[in-house]
Formats: sequence, C-alpha cells, structure tokens
Amino acid sequence: MRTEAHTTPLDLSAPAGPAPQSHGRSAGLAAVRRHGDRMPIAIIIALSFLGFVAALGLLADVLAPFGYDEQDLALRLQPPALLGGPAGHWLGTDEIGRDVLSRLLFSIRMSLTTALIGTMVAACIGTVIGFVAARFGGLVDEALMMLVDAQASMPFFILALAALAFLGNSLLLFCLLLGLHGWEVYARVVRGLVLATQSLPHVEAVRLLGAGPLRLYARHVLPAIAGVLVVKVTLNFPGTILLESGLSFLGLGVQPPLTSLGLMLGAGREYLLFAWWIAVVPGATIFLTTLSVSLVGDWLRDRLDPQLRHERR
Repeated sequence: MRTEAHTTPLDLSAPAGPAPQSHGRSAGLAAVRRHGDRMPIAIIIALSFLGFVAALGLLADVLAPFGYDEQDLALRLQPPALLGGPAGHWLGTDEIGRDVLSRLLFSIRMSLTTALIGTMVAACIGTVIGFVAARFGGLVDEALMMLVDAQASMPFFILALAALAFLGNSLLLFCLLLGLHGWEVYARVVRGLVLATQSLPHVEAVRLLGAGPLRLYARHVLPAIAGVLVVKVTLNFPGTILLESGLSFLGLGVQPPLTSLGLMLGAGREYLLFAWWIAVVPGATIFLTTLSVSLVGDWLRDRLDPQLRHERR
C-alpha cells in the first residue's frame, strides 16, 4: 500500500516570527548610535562662542570704535553706555579714559595669538623630542627623559623671571617662554604613542619593505597619532591662555602700550569697587574662552580616542 506524503505549501508572504523583533532591535541600536553621534548643544554653543571671539580678534581694526591707546581724561572711569555712560563707549572707559571695548578687541587678538604661538612651539618641541627618544632608544632615550623630568620639576615662573631679567622683555621672548612651558607633556605622550605605533603589523610591514626612518615616521606613524596630538593641543591651549593672562597680570607678559586680557585684568583690579567693568569684562572673556576650549577638547578626546569610542559603542 502506497502512502502519499502531503506537504503544506510554504507561504512566503507571511512574515517570519523573530524577524520583526530583530529588525526593531537593529533599528533601535541604529537610532541610539545616531543619537550618540549628534553634537551636544553645549559643544555647539562653545564652538559658536569661539568662532565669535576669533572673529572679534581678527576684525579688531574694523570693529573697534576707538584706538586701543586713545586717551580722554575727561571721560575717565565712565560706566558702560547702557548704564548711563557716554554714548559710543559701550563697555565704559578705564582709569585714563581709554575705551574698554576697543581695548578688549585688541586684547583678544593679542592673547589668542600669543597663546596659539606658545602652544604650537611647545607641541613642536615635545613632538620632536618624543620621536627622537622613541626612534633611538637606549642612552638617547634615557637622556631625553631625564631632560623631560628636569623640565617638569622646574618652577616655570622662576624660569620666566630669570629669562626676562637677563634678556629683557619682548613679545618674541614672551611667546618663546610660553612655548617652553608644557613641552615635556607632549614629549612623554608622543614617545609612548610612537613606541606603541611602530610595533603595529602594518608599520612593521612597511619597515620590512625597506622604508627609511623619515618616510616611516612621517607617512605612517605621525598620521596614526595625529588625532591624539590634536586633542592634546586643544586641551593644553586653555592652560596657555591662563598662563599668558597670569604673567601679564603680574607685569611679566605683554607690556604697554600693547594690551592683552591679562594686562587689562591687572590694571582693573584696583578699581573693582567703583569701576568693576574694567576688570570684569576681560575676566569674563578669559573664563568663557578657556571654558569653551576645554569643552571642545573633552569632546574631541571622546570622539578621537579609539578606546573611548569602542566603549561607547
């Protein structure tokens, strides 16, 4: 007796059971990742403020209503125009009748320029020393690391005072002194990154193929650590701004008739009780600028650090 097997036809139009759940989970993960990739509102505000401050500094010659050293003793210690002061002096005047807004615009340019030059000098010195220490190793590495330790243990203000006392005060010397502060941090970071990167398989392969040291480090190692260096520069830049402001506040930095945020802050400390705008305006600018740069630096570190990026996923 023959038995025929009856099979039920497969309905391809019917959705499979687990598929919608899997699809929903994937869509949810994608939504979470898209949400995590969005730029936080605090970073947008910080970047907007930094762009605004940079534009003010670049366009100081055009935007300033008066010269930064233009004096009018008849209008000394006048409050901002919105608080009853003379028209045209929107942030008031200082102790010798100079317009605070005009001085603020030129001070922003001076402070950002000196801080940027100092940060770049420190980054270049530290990067070169870190590469040399990692490349040669041995006695060269030990000698350079001893130099790094010596620099880290030396009080920078004493070094700055000695240099300014023997060599005199000039803007170029001041920028170079800012560059000598903090280069040891870059040297340590770069040395560790280079040692870790040069042992990677693709870098070893390039070396075995006959690439010279210059090509190996310039085209393969340096691009691999560039993201970390950018983050380090961004995080150290606020410290350089504060250092410039502190030295200028003490009279060791930018000298009159030039102006900077620290110099304005130092000049206004004697008038806080009855002419607060002289010191509060540059002080608030320093605070908001360093805060914005720090926020952007922390955000870049989270975005560019491979380990943090992996943990976030």
